This record gives sequence, structure tokens and C-alpha cells, in this order.
Amino acid sequence: MRVVRQRFIPFGGFGAINLFGVLFVRREMRLTPVVMNHEEIHTAQMGELGYLFFYLAYVAEWLFRLVTYRFDTMRAYRAISFEREAYARQEDLQYLERRRRFAMWRFHNI
Repeated sequence: MRVVRQRFIPFGGFGAINLFGVLFVRREMRLTPVVMNHEEIHTAQMGELGYLFFYLAYVAEWLFRLVTYRFDTMRAYRAISFEREAYARQEDLQYLERRRRFAMWRFHNI
């Protein structure tokens, strides 16, 4: 995964964002194996769905969760199935070796 360090992206309180398999990281953020694993899980999700469908599904689910959680943006973000999988498995550095396809939608696995 290509890593680009700079100060403009990501915005808000986030330290890193994976856009099309390229990781944009704030200059001051420490890239740990856990952070890299979290982002590589997202890259695997993108690979399964294709970039366009991944981002459409991600935004649609975030909007749905945003309404569900009464516009609590962080709670809505953490409830997105893609993020739930990534956060639940980010510390398991061998997870991607045994990850099942479409694991983000297999709720019993998360």
C-alpha cells in the first residue's frame, strides 16, 4: 500500500484515510502495524466490491447510520459495517490471511 504523508488529507480528527488503496496520513501520525492492518482490511474490502461500489455502499450506510443515531457522526461512522470489521480485527495481524470474502457483511464474524 502506498503511503502519502501530508497535512491536508485526512480532514477532521482522523489521522489516516485510505482512498483507492493509497493511504493518506497526517505528517505527525505514527503508523503502527495495527493502523496499517486496519487500512489493509479496507483495501481488501475495496478489492472485493470494486472502488465505486465500495464508496457508494460506504456513504449510503453512513447516511443511514447518521439518521439512525440522530446525527451523532462518530457513532454513525463506527457503526458502518466496513469500519466494524476493520476495528474488530485491526489488532489481529494475521487476519487478512484467513479473512473470508465479504466478511464486513457477515455480522456473526465481527
